[in-house]
Amino acid sequence: MDSQPLDELDLKLLQALQLDGRAPFSRIGEVLGVSDQTVARRFRRLRTTAGLRVVGMVDESRLGRTSWLVRLRCTPDVAGQLANALARRSDTSYVDLISAGTEVLCAMKPRSREERDELLFDRLQRTPRVISVSAHCLLHKFYGGRLGWLDKIQALSPHEADALRPSRLEPDDAIIGLDADDEALTALLRRDGRATFSELQTATGQSESVVKRRVERLRASGALYFEVQHHRESVGLDVGAMLWLTVAPSALADAGRALARHREVGFAAATTGQANLVASVATPDTGRLYHYLSEKIGALQGVQAVETTLTLRQVKQLTYEPTR
Repeated sequence: MDSQPLDELDLKLLQALQLDGRAPFSRIGEVLGVSDQTVARRFRRLRTTAGLRVVGMVDESRLGRTSWLVRLRCTPDVAGQLANALARRSDTSYVDLISAGTEVLCAMKPRSREERDELLFDRLQRTPRVISVSAHCLLHKFYGGRLGWLDKIQALSPHEADALRPSRLEPDDAIIGLDADDEALTALLRRDGRATFSELQTATGQSESVVKRRVERLRASGALYFEVQHHRESVGLDVGAMLWLTVAPSALADAGRALARHREVGFAAATTGQANLVASVATPDTGRLYHYLSEKIGALQGVQAVETTLTLRQVKQLTYEPTR
């Protein structure tokens, strides 16, 4: 990977895409004061040097589905194989190797109870050299989903951010459903969130106007959002870690909201299990991680214990790209 550092315009582009992953380059260029050709050129370069991708994501909670984090402790000789096997599954979104290569962490979004049980109670329990399996249901998300670390970098001015932030209806709490055509459309957007309406029309067989209406409806309902994915090292974050916090129930909500405000946190949620609050964090180095743990985490009220596991290798980030 090219180690060329990102400049101010690169960071502005990343944050602009985080605000609206389908924003036209012409609109981004107008707000940032550069040409659309410059934006397109930077976008192409960041795809190569920073692993930039814009992907469509479905908010499972809007569909009445639950998400899980699954921790699998295994022998080191099978950890990589197990991680790659989980990455090939359509119901997993993130798969990491952690804890010196003896543990796999998997974010699972089963579409049904049968899918969940098949993986948790059958397939994983019968996998050779898996020592233990623990599944943690995500109960409440404090940060993550349509909000990510790029929302916190403040590369854009407030005026620029307001100009790029899409106007959309605020979804209510009603559970919505996706029909077969919606499912086909979101599957395409998972591979390329910036696919043109013409490309989506060709792939789905629906008219361009129908595809456009479906995308707009799904975004307005809150079921569909767009995420910017990139190599964290490209923005100077060489150390990733998962924090498993055991928090007094009376302090859980305040601790979760505090985590959501931390610049280091890209995801935080209340979860089932002995550790009832989990967070994904990234820092420039282990020294910064130490200071974060001792100063910010140490200052949280109600925290009784913290387990920290380093992310050694990300095997899957939404779409399957096996690592060597």
